[in-house]
Amino acid sequence: MITVDGADEIKALAGRDLGASDWLEVTQERIDTFADATGDHQWIHVDAERAAAGPFGTTIAHGYLTLSLVIPLFGNLLKVSGTRMGVNYGLEKVRFPNPVRVGSRIRLAASVADVTEVTGGLQMTCDFTVEIEGQDKPACVARTIYRQYLQ
Repeated sequence: MITVDGADEIKALAGRDLGASDWLEVTQERIDTFADATGDHQWIHVDAERAAAGPFGTTIAHGYLTLSLVIPLFGNLLKVSGTRMGVNYGLEKVRFPNPVRVGSRIRLAASVADVTEVTGGLQMTCDFTVEIEGQDKPACVARTIYRQYLQ
């Protein structure tokens, strides 16, 4: 884990590779819980019997579940202190090139593309790749924007 404290250390992250997180298994229980939380009970996610005969041979995680797992995985890569608060400001681009089959393990590879000053703080743009263990093609690629508001 990389730890930074305050504006100067955050600015120094620009262009830096943050490495990769630990692996996280995507279980059917996690998929079902996400389906319940979002109301998205499409069979390809929650019906193991029907999904076994489907295009992926098993159930798959929702794309937005995969994207939401970026939050805890990123928390294993970077800790920011010395600011008033940090917020997820949004996304510039998200793609889901490969489904995450139930039981797969994923991890996050991340880098900081740039850090710019904004009113009251700093904006950090990050490039994320959610990798699937044993797969060449990633589950998700995204460019995210975080803001750190200074003291």
